[in-house]
Amino acid sequence: MNELLFTPLTLGELRLPNRIVMAPMTRCRAVGNLASELMGQYYRSRAAAGLIISEGIAPCANGLGYARIPGLFNEAQVQSWKRVTDGVHQAGGKIFAQLMHTGRVSHPLNMPAGARIIAPSALAAPGEMWTDAAGLQAHPQPQMMSEEDIAVTIGQYAKAARLAIMAGFDGIELHAANGYLIDQFLNAASNKRQDRWGGSVDNRCRFAVEVASACATSIGGERIGVRISPYGVFNGQAPDAQMDALYLRLVAEANALGLAYIHVVDHASMGAPEVSPALKQQIRANFTGRYVLSGGYDVARAEADLEAGRGDLVAFGRPFIANPDLVQKLKDGRELTAADATTFYSAGAKGYTEF
Repeated sequence: MNELLFTPLTLGELRLPNRIVMAPMTRCRAVGNLASELMGQYYRSRAAAGLIISEGIAPCANGLGYARIPGLFNEAQVQSWKRVTDGVHQAGGKIFAQLMHTGRVSHPLNMPAGARIIAPSALAAPGEMWTDAAGLQAHPQPQMMSEEDIAVTIGQYAKAARLAIMAGFDGIELHAANGYLIDQFLNAASNKRQDRWGGSVDNRCRFAVEVASACATSIGGERIGVRISPYGVFNGQAPDAQMDALYLRLVAEANALGLAYIHVVDHASMGAPEVSPALKQQIRANFTGRYVLSGGYDVARAEADLEAGRGDLVAFGRPFIANPDLVQKLKDGRELTAADATTFYSAGAKGYTEF
């Protein structure tokens, strides 16, 4: 019998029934940028997870980079999410809203009128973006954010955090990974600024710290986690000689704010570049909150890493897609249903709530 993975754990002021986290996954079902009834079914059926982290939710119109992703910056969006969180809670679950501003990883065809593509520097992201209107399109060059843009965006994160609690979420996760806006400030490949928001480790950390601080003031640090991807290369990011120092600085700031957890993206087991093992050990040793492991886990590896003290919770992503009853299947040792990759980002129920 596996022990730790299925035992309760406290996270901030929450008591989780197990240590299994449903990882945030973009699924592109939010037509009109609203959480739908279909999305409510999707999340409620996975409420046995110790903690659900939602798909990325834009904190403002400028953050709506992908087709059919949800927002959390107006009353209609709040009410749409309230129906989702009510369902999760009625089923006994806990759910955090992942706040994701896509920054330069965007396209105007996926955004409402008046929205702007903004980023730390006027550097286009490599690759292409899917648009429902015109198929794949190259990422356009973003506008370099002014001091006013930065201040407004920090305020938008803080407002979205408040709205998340109003919508019934138990907390938020700040998406500071995978080349989206916060990571664009952290990473020297996307941040070429020469002012107080770029260059040195402290300057590149500043936006992440200011966002986290504003959100902590709004809802309390114990309701906030942060997702990071050191050594990641997704969306044109690249490691540099100061990477370890930068993330250890970020951890120190997270401690000062009393954040609930750090969620480290490590997909080396699935072919991504390896995160420095020494850095992971240092983050684990230095951070006073919970540490969420991620990256291609099965029960045996999850149990081994929990037993070894490498983390407190384990995130499972793709296994949850075609296995809403994943927690029970893992507990029973049953075979998992394979997901259909062609339905990951489609608009309907197939591969989402129907298999």
